[in-house]
Amino acid sequence: MMIKQANPDQFQDVRSFYFKVIDGIADLPYGAGWKKDIYPAPEFLQESLQNGELYIAEESGEIIAAMVLNHLSNDGYKEGQWKTPAEDSEVTLIHALGVDTPHTCRGVGRQMVEFAIKTAREQGQKVIRLDVLKGNLPAAKLYTGIGFEYLQTLNLFYEDTGWTEYELYEYPL
Repeated sequence: MMIKQANPDQFQDVRSFYFKVIDGIADLPYGAGWKKDIYPAPEFLQESLQNGELYIAEESGEIIAAMVLNHLSNDGYKEGQWKTPAEDSEVTLIHALGVDTPHTCRGVGRQMVEFAIKTAREQGQKVIRLDVLKGNLPAAKLYTGIGFEYLQTLNLFYEDTGWTEYELYEYPL
């Protein structure tokens, strides 16, 4: 498996990957709440690709995982009780981390998060933050198993879920 920055011309491949992930988790009790072309939205994917913020894991030429790393947070993050003081430009956020269903339970998600930590450190960041839909136990277990600390649950608005409870996590660098 190789993790790398995706190319802007891979939009359709990335979009198809997320569709497969959404289909794969649709019937699971702990789904991420994602909906095709709502989250992750096509505009979000295109912008992330253009800005060099979208990373993919490939195996045998196939995308098996993807995520976005940037400094953009949900407006509700302002209400977060974060432990690590940092300006927005010093915070890396992990968005839309997904692993194709046949590749789950192989440590792919863990490798993606470890790559995010390494990348953020190399960029001189102070902290990584993210949110997880309340009840998404596999995601919560992944992040806490790597060392992220659960801080609180907030009601956040996202296009795919509306006003919903999300758990906030932080990893100081």
